[in-house]
Amino acid sequence: MTPAAARPAVSHPAVAHPLSPELRAITGRDLGWICGCLIFVMAPHAVRVPWWLSLFAVCLFGWRTYLALSQRRLPANWLLVVIALLGIAAIGIEYRTIFGRASGIALLMMLAGLKLLEMRSHRDATMVVFLCYFLVLTNFLFTQSIQTALIMCGALVAITGALVSFSAPLRAPGANLRTAGMLLLHAVPVAAVLFVLFPRVQGPLWGMPQDAYSGITGLSDSMSPGTLSQLSISDAIAFRALFKGPAPTHRQLYWRGPVLWDFDGRTWRTGPRRVRVPDEVGGGEAKFEYSVVIEPHNRNWLFALETAASLPPNAWLSNDEQIMSYAEVRNRMRYEMTSVAGGRRSDTETPGSLARGTLLPAGFNPRTVALAQEWRRTIAGDEALMNHAITWLRAQRFVYTLLPPPLGRDSVDEFLFDTKRGFCEHFSSAFVVLMRAAGVPARVVTGYQGGDFNPLDGYITVRQAEAHAWAEVHVPTKGWVRVDPTAVSMPGRVDSGMANSLPAGDPVPYLMRIDTAWLKSLRYNWEALANQWNLWVLGYNTERQRELLGRIGFTDADWKKMVTVMISLLGLIMAGLLAWSLKRIVRPDPVQKLWLAFCRKLASAGVSRKSYEGPRDFSERAAGTLPGVADAILSIGERYMALRYGASRPQTEIDALKRSVKDLRPA
Repeated sequence: MTPAAARPAVSHPAVAHPLSPELRAITGRDLGWICGCLIFVMAPHAVRVPWWLSLFAVCLFGWRTYLALSQRRLPANWLLVVIALLGIAAIGIEYRTIFGRASGIALLMMLAGLKLLEMRSHRDATMVVFLCYFLVLTNFLFTQSIQTALIMCGALVAITGALVSFSAPLRAPGANLRTAGMLLLHAVPVAAVLFVLFPRVQGPLWGMPQDAYSGITGLSDSMSPGTLSQLSISDAIAFRALFKGPAPTHRQLYWRGPVLWDFDGRTWRTGPRRVRVPDEVGGGEAKFEYSVVIEPHNRNWLFALETAASLPPNAWLSNDEQIMSYAEVRNRMRYEMTSVAGGRRSDTETPGSLARGTLLPAGFNPRTVALAQEWRRTIAGDEALMNHAITWLRAQRFVYTLLPPPLGRDSVDEFLFDTKRGFCEHFSSAFVVLMRAAGVPARVVTGYQGGDFNPLDGYITVRQAEAHAWAEVHVPTKGWVRVDPTAVSMPGRVDSGMANSLPAGDPVPYLMRIDTAWLKSLRYNWEALANQWNLWVLGYNTERQRELLGRIGFTDADWKKMVTVMISLLGLIMAGLLAWSLKRIVRPDPVQKLWLAFCRKLASAGVSRKSYEGPRDFSERAAGTLPGVADAILSIGERYMALRYGASRPQTEIDALKRSVKDLRPA
């Protein structure tokens, strides 16, 4: 038996301030946790901030790592202040401001990197970790996609794991991550109840800075050569539509957007609009009822099939049949629509508005004007002249392309008589100029034509690539008549879509080039999932909340009922978590239970454990008092200490301890 004085002393890691763990010095492992968390939440911003800022952040990380590995002193505070001021100045020069979404996040990234260089204790480290939590939120200011949500959930586990690691520095990293995951799982039921039952309010809870909408793509209130061809190489989704009943044919999918009246020789613009009182739509081929989920585009117009027979809430109808929202569409929006294909409203155009539809700038496109005036002299009637122009276009063998040659001052002349290569904006602009030059009122309509039907959820997805422009001509007996000059020259554009009508080598968007069946299936599945995410998570508004509560039996629930149910459920969840935690606390430890049984056996033999005795001292004293079973007592003591204070608890060792205690016969 080894005397107590001869036992080797157990060495413990040095602690700077054992009574204040927050003042404990940062270790290499702590630094690794913090740097990993910062990289996790800052990496998605690398594609959004200037390249020099990403490089600067990497240099700060490398500098701090070098100082830790070489055990050198951290830089002086005055040096960090100088670097911070230079960084703020550089960000101000880059963004022309230090306020706003993009510049604010860039500033936050720089300061987070500098904070590493003054981080000395766990208190400083905890501040950086909470900064990481805030950086998680900044990623959702740019995108709220499923991918971002999954990545940020992983970041939450890592950040919480860092906090756990500060409190348990000797535990394995995997064990700390499991603890962090368990803590976050406890919060999931609470978050779910708050999400489902917390009363929704109309509009966002906070305002976004103006620069949050600067990068939004889509149609604009003007059009010049090349505008739509550049937009049509984008795979971005403009909106989705779900029809109640049979969907329209591809040829009927004209989604009306901004109407352009004013022409300066090169660029078309919308001009002023008037409110029109919606009247009944007559005639038409078919009536369609559908819902639209439109993506934010920072404009007031809404998209609908021609001709709209209803209006969404908080919207109005303009004199040129545009559906306009009272507020700019800065959030994903869902609205119900009814349209009549080929329907017409009463003609309410005044002589002044019709005269506006014949204006052309003087001195532009002389060949086009001369051709139209020649037609006017030989053809009687506006409708007959329009049909003649359509026939003439069909015979000219134009080429539909996303890569038209650049045009000069007389852009319509050069397109019609020289290059004969263009996109829809070239065709529509040229046709309207021909009509106006002949004295026939005409205007350009922009919007989208077509859409991709998803067989999984039934939605038609309309992308920016489907951006289109066509013409409307005013015929005295019929009102405004749609003419699509692009379809006249290239009928496949409206029958089978843009991708099948372009020449080989044109830069067709990637998602429109997918022909493989399994890739299409994968895309449809992903888009259906993303659409449900948009509808039920990002678009979970008052209407959706009522719909969901109605499905589970809460009909006509007002905010008082929802708050009552919410508080009751939260109380039940907290009570359940408390009971589960108490059960874990009061549940006897099997190893401790065996040790207590061992102590009772020795007490029955006259050897009782003193309150101040540890397991080693007690085992050695009992072995000296009962020499006949000394080896068994010492063995049980060593097994107990290994299981009680060791890093692992193999079940085989617990079973061996149980057998040893059971076989012990001290008397």
